[in-house]
Amino acid sequence: MATAADPASLPPSASPFSSTGALESVPFSSGNPRIEETRGVVLLHPDPPAAASSSSSHLPVGRKPRVCVPAVPNHMTYADFCRFCGAFVPHMLEMRIVRIDGAEDQYSVLIKFDTLSSTDSFYNHFNGKRFSSLEGDVSCVRFVEDVHYTQLIEHAHSSVTSLAEQPTCPVCLERLDQDPGGILTTICNHSFHCSCISKWTDSSCPVCRYCQQQPEKSMCSICGTSENLWICVICGNVGCGRYKGGHAIEHWKDTEHCYSLELETQKVWDYAGDNYVHRLIQSKTDGKLVEYNCYGAHGADGMCSICSGDAGMDEAILNSKVEAIVEEYNDLLTSQLDKQRNYYESLLLEVKEENEREVSAATAKAVSIKHQKLQTKLDKCIEEKSFLDDINANLVKNQEMWRERIRKVQEREQAALRLKDEKIEKLEAELRDLIAHIECQDAVAAAPESISSDIQGGTILPGPSTPSSSSSPDRAARDRKRN
Repeated sequence: MATAADPASLPPSASPFSSTGALESVPFSSGNPRIEETRGVVLLHPDPPAAASSSSSHLPVGRKPRVCVPAVPNHMTYADFCRFCGAFVPHMLEMRIVRIDGAEDQYSVLIKFDTLSSTDSFYNHFNGKRFSSLEGDVSCVRFVEDVHYTQLIEHAHSSVTSLAEQPTCPVCLERLDQDPGGILTTICNHSFHCSCISKWTDSSCPVCRYCQQQPEKSMCSICGTSENLWICVICGNVGCGRYKGGHAIEHWKDTEHCYSLELETQKVWDYAGDNYVHRLIQSKTDGKLVEYNCYGAHGADGMCSICSGDAGMDEAILNSKVEAIVEEYNDLLTSQLDKQRNYYESLLLEVKEENEREVSAATAKAVSIKHQKLQTKLDKCIEEKSFLDDINANLVKNQEMWRERIRKVQEREQAALRLKDEKIEKLEAELRDLIAHIECQDAVAAAPESISSDIQGGTILPGPSTPSSSSSPDRAARDRKRN
């Protein structure tokens, strides 16, 4: 690890945001800004051409087994990055998380490998690879020539643990140099085994709880200003003070949430009582809660009017004040909870009424749509019925017409049958006469000559015709078939 140095003693290539020859210097910082902050410059080799990035012959000449992965998204925790590196973690000797100046939503990782071949394999595998298949952020790997630490800024009330190097891993309590998996130094300068920190799913440091994802700057929810902001301790609404837009006091008038916290001084203001009501504030040095003021007044000699008295009396006074404070805060909490309950009950009532109106409107709309569909269906059925009635009337009319035609055809057939029967009877009569004539001629021819000579001079007279019994049933059967 390089030691801190004066910026003036650095070579010209190490000045911030300068590039001399083939190297590019990028300023970075690390550490908790409230305790200590380390600043430095990292010298990076330029990226090879895109067409030759996969070939080891086009990698920088004289490169060292150190790389930098800039622009890692802040939502990736240390464990996520270790899982992203995968099988290369056992080959890493050290990983350090730093901030690149000007990139607030990203961090960078300085990695030192055991061999140069592992470094080249890591570069070829991860350069240009997406951090996640669901996002568009792409990893960029740069070879590191050197790292210079230029400045160490120590703030007041810095903790002892932050100034001394951790000889053991705070997670497993083993020495840092005993794990072959490498060492990871977080952005707040605390070191861990990579195998231990990979099990830490939170984005904060396990030692100091410093989070790499810094909160977004607060602003007024109405006008968007970031100055003189107050946050409601009841519902969390952020508004500007009365000397800006006055949206915080307007929130109190609208919701009757009378307690608001000033973000800059961490003091609580009571709009109803028009005074400050806080008891504890947060220290700007180490972030701890401290007492804002003492119970007694201090004299010119620095002695407190309470601390210099009798111990029993002081304890009784302190207990009474504590009981009064507890009772005050209980009453305050009860009243605010009642107001909050009334407020949210009114919101629930409004939501319920709105839901009822929406349900009634949706029901009316659904009934109207269903009525329209049924009316359309009824009109269609009526139209079909009218069409079928017309068809039925036409069919009945055609039925009568065809019945009349059938009757006439039957009459014609009966008339034709009668004519036919008459012709048949006439022909039968003629046939009988012809048969009788032939039989008579045969009888005359067969008779003796004396008789035949007498018969030849006679005249044959026709007798009465009697229909044969065999022809009458046949004629009746034919008549029945015709009918």
